[in-house]
Amino acid sequence: MFENVRDDLAATLTEIRDAGLFKPERVIGTPQSAEITVTSGNGGQVLNFCANNYLGLADHPAVVAAAKDALDRWGYGMASVRFICGTQDVHKELEQRLSQFLGQEDTILYSSCFDANGGVFETLLDERDAVISDALNHASIIDGIRLSKARRHRYANRDLADLEKQLQDTQDARRRLIVTDGVFSMDGYIAPLREICDLADRYDAMVMVDDSHAVGFVGPTGRGTPELHGVTDRVDIVTGTLGKALGGASGGYVAARREIVALLRQRSRPYLFSNSLAPVIAAASLTVLDLLETSDDLRDRLRANTELFRTRMTEAGFEILPGEHAIAPVMIGDAARAGRLAELLLERGVYVIGFSYPVVPHGAARIRVQLSAAHSTEDVERAIAAFVDARAALDA
Repeated sequence: MFENVRDDLAATLTEIRDAGLFKPERVIGTPQSAEITVTSGNGGQVLNFCANNYLGLADHPAVVAAAKDALDRWGYGMASVRFICGTQDVHKELEQRLSQFLGQEDTILYSSCFDANGGVFETLLDERDAVISDALNHASIIDGIRLSKARRHRYANRDLADLEKQLQDTQDARRRLIVTDGVFSMDGYIAPLREICDLADRYDAMVMVDDSHAVGFVGPTGRGTPELHGVTDRVDIVTGTLGKALGGASGGYVAARREIVALLRQRSRPYLFSNSLAPVIAAASLTVLDLLETSDDLRDRLRANTELFRTRMTEAGFEILPGEHAIAPVMIGDAARAGRLAELLLERGVYVIGFSYPVVPHGAARIRVQLSAAHSTEDVERAIAAFVDARAALDA
């Protein structure tokens, strides 16, 4: 039977390659950092402008030291789910610290934010309820909604008029949950949370935010988009990851109203049936929170790098989607051209990735540059010069 399937799969893979949509995986032989060594292809030592290492903590000495100490104290893994024998003091401490940091009543840890988003909707909502989701929400939100029996409604990206229409059309629902990314990862756009919360108050709905691309560096003290918009006490559920700004390892969480977290502990399937977060990650994450709560230096450096890149690239004639976020999408349009430009940049010592369909819409291919506090001013200047040179080579 598989021989027939093999031919079909091979044909599909050929179509992907021919359309310029194939996504190769480059291999790096060093820790995640501003400068890495690519061991596959013709990579070599390059500047890294495509990781979610916003604050440069993935190889921070204090974080690495905390992880080493944690291995001796807590061991390598739990080999259990939380409710059997998979809960250590370090898990409870991290949940308490995240609750305090995010201004929420309680927090529950997951193996990833994908799992966190996958475990919320089915637990809280059924066929009597409605979920209203931004059209550009992350795939984990989309998949999580599919797992629930709730009625599914979608509003155009950050379109408040469309959101209000969906709220008006669902007034017969028992519960309504508005869900949005805090920052939309392909565009760097920030959700209008204050206005969303205003609509939620008017129509008696709950609000959920996936703040994976914000917590740690967005907002005056890095508490994310609810802090940025002054609505921390009005957001009912915040999901996020430990795998981006907060150290870059893995793991996710739901920080929410106390009763919501309590019910997730009893019924959320990704929580009940997945191994506990590795204690070494939990312990290192506590050190990450210590760093964020005692200094603004990393956030300030990231903001300066972001402003420099966005300003200079715009002056050089590149189309950068507007905004202030460290995600700076360089719009190319054609998928094959975006992929070729990324290859030329790698040859010039800058590691970036061309994003194309199905990650972004057809005709909207881009190179998503991600700035980091780990980059120096000279790193940013080198990247800009490489973009200019690579574009000239592409157009030659």
